[in-house]
Amino acid sequence: MLYSVQMITAIIQARLGSTRLPQKVLLPLGKKTVLESVIDRVRASKNINEIIVATTIQPEDQKIFNFCHDKNIKCFRGSLEDVLDRYYQAAKHFGVQHIARITSDCPLIDPNAIDEVAEKYLEGSFDYVSNNHPAATYPDGLDTEIFSFKALGKAWRDAKLKSEREHVTPYIWKKPDIFRLFTVKNPVDLSEYRLTIDEPRDYELLQVVVSQVKPLTTRNILKFLDNNSTIKEINAAIKRDEGYAKSLKEDNKND
Repeated sequence: MLYSVQMITAIIQARLGSTRLPQKVLLPLGKKTVLESVIDRVRASKNINEIIVATTIQPEDQKIFNFCHDKNIKCFRGSLEDVLDRYYQAAKHFGVQHIARITSDCPLIDPNAIDEVAEKYLEGSFDYVSNNHPAATYPDGLDTEIFSFKALGKAWRDAKLKSEREHVTPYIWKKPDIFRLFTVKNPVDLSEYRLTIDEPRDYELLQVVVSQVKPLTTRNILKFLDNNSTIKEINAAIKRDEGYAKSLKEDNKND
């Protein structure tokens, strides 16, 4: 069974309360903010029909709500720490059946990477398709996950661990015995490249990339970094998925 491409909605999680780089989603990056960059690049995907920004009920995130209102973008406000609940309630509120999960710390996300994941999901054989779990072969910052509302609902009902609630999908991708899973793999492992924004060093690198690389395609970006190793090294020491690793430690403390 093939699903209509118009049924996939991107839900982009965004908040201003980042501890490592406060208010990062509204930082300027070229002529846009980080959040605008994410939205525009997701919008360029052929298989994303609609975009929803899922922010929190914290007072500071009123700025994100106002931004979405001004740009005529749907916005949902939910739990700060239980991001799984935020996604579930957002999807339920807007009647979304097929969700692309995108995070707002990926201002260079590649529409083509989104489409690769979407096209596999649209074959209709899987509950969850991603390009980063259980192992990533794409640059950090191109992460795309697409899954059904049914799978999200089961995770919402049954996930108990902090890591599963905060990071939305671990309950799904850790259970191949329950869910039909597929990982889209890049022909060449490019996971060493870091194009996300979590820390000041990431922002420093992205500012250089956005100002120097035209057009801003993944191929051009990686070529630029290969030719400018000192720039590539700016954030190379930061480990991928540090936030998830921290949540796993919290799980162990609570055992």
